[in-house]
Amino acid sequence: SNESGLGSAPIAAAAAQTDSCVEQGLVSMTGTFIDTMVICTMTGLAILITGANTSGLEGAAVTSLAFDRGLIIPFIGEYIVNIGLIFFAFTTIIGWNYYGERCMYYLAGIRSIKIYKIIFIILIAIGPFMSLKFIFILADIVNGCMAIPN
Repeated sequence: SNESGLGSAPIAAAAAQTDSCVEQGLVSMTGTFIDTMVICTMTGLAILITGANTSGLEGAAVTSLAFDRGLIIPFIGEYIVNIGLIFFAFTTIIGWNYYGERCMYYLAGIRSIKIYKIIFIILIAIGPFMSLKFIFILADIVNGCMAIPN
């Protein structure tokens, strides 16, 4: 849902091998719908309905609490959220790496991709040790810098 209007999704859509640009546009359009309308709405409703929003937790912890409270089987909510986070985090890392590589290639040529990859891997390694608030601030700044030229 954060991708809407940012201008980076066309990077991936342009690389698709398809015979119909209309079909590719429809496929690209469904990503935002599924993320925003299904996953974000389901998570938000789970947090509100179970009262997890008043727990003082934030991030994945509040979502885990909501799913633990809302599901009948104890502790299964935590596993559902953690497995979902693993898949979402992994695919996000791959996607943003691809976007960054294509942008670096466009802006600075093929030699810049190796430097970008090294910096990207270092940031992936130190990311888990940063505070959640700092990561969101950094992500907002970097996304804003990318949105301006797009």
